[in-house]
Amino acid sequence: MLLFLARRIAVMLGTALCLTFVVFYLTNLPAKLDTLALTQAGSRMTEAEVASWLDRNGYNRPMLTRYGEWLGVAEGWTREEPDGTIRGRCVRLVDDPAAAPARCGLLQGYWGHSTRFRAEVSQVIGDRLGATGMLMLWVLIVMVPMALAVGILAGMREGSRTDRSLSTFAIASTATPEYVSGVFFIALLASSTVGLSPLLVHWGWIEGPVLFQGNARSALEKITFWNFTLPVMTIALYGMGYVARITRASMTEVMTQQYIRTARLKGVSFANIVLRHALRNALIAPFTVIMLQIPWLLNGVVVVEVLFSYPGFGWTLYEAAINNDIELLLAASVVAVVVVLLTQLISDVGYVFLNPRIRVS
Repeated sequence: MLLFLARRIAVMLGTALCLTFVVFYLTNLPAKLDTLALTQAGSRMTEAEVASWLDRNGYNRPMLTRYGEWLGVAEGWTREEPDGTIRGRCVRLVDDPAAAPARCGLLQGYWGHSTRFRAEVSQVIGDRLGATGMLMLWVLIVMVPMALAVGILAGMREGSRTDRSLSTFAIASTATPEYVSGVFFIALLASSTVGLSPLLVHWGWIEGPVLFQGNARSALEKITFWNFTLPVMTIALYGMGYVARITRASMTEVMTQQYIRTARLKGVSFANIVLRHALRNALIAPFTVIMLQIPWLLNGVVVVEVLFSYPGFGWTLYEAAINNDIELLLAASVVAVVVVLLTQLISDVGYVFLNPRIRVS
């Protein structure tokens, strides 16, 4: 097991290195750098002024050199201005330029400076990841039990009316994008002019103008049932159908195995067959899908967080993209790559505990 983990971690590091270089290259194309200069220094700059700004800020150096600086394996750039001021990548970290470290990159814990939020990238990413982590936690709490219940109930009796009804619901939920279900929930439950809220106000059942809040920004200060339900429902509904379909297919396959038939012939109750014999083997495939939902939740909540004005990781990624915040985009890509690789490793290790027949050689 230890050798397996060491090999997987080595592969993960190599994969992360390759993927981060691809993102670094794409975010540092000449057109992107020109846009960054125009955004930061003025949109009326001439080509010569743009080139001068890029040179003063260390962007005109070779791509591999700058990638090494960002990683922290190469020394950061420095420049002495005509007035004697020392500028550089690492100089901004200290008050005395002479005390600036030679290297300041990812390996040293420095993620860069966000041009959009005017703050350290590590601080921005940390705050936003915490917000999205809370959203992901509640989505998983709602989505996983419901998806497993729907899949198991549908797979227990293949072809029954219950199976057809639950399968139709799962397919419909998966086929409905988040921006459709989110807008529908807002119109139905969070609008003061249409939907249920005007009727509930008219009947005197609620005191406020709406039943649920369509803006989840207040959830950063205090999460309540009324400001967090709609974004959680929107994401959970979309992911639940896929997990339920995989669970149903796995459960259907397990229920046709020979050992299940043997247990039935021995007179074991149907409930014990499902809980003690079929369920554990049927959860192997859904476990993988559930682990894959975690990186999807991290990167796929962009639409939901923007729609409900919830400043989490997805909302930050959107802001970084539209404002050409290179350092923040790079940091977000690193986080996404690490989460994807870690969830894959956890799912592989989890196989061994779910099915004793699987061994790591």
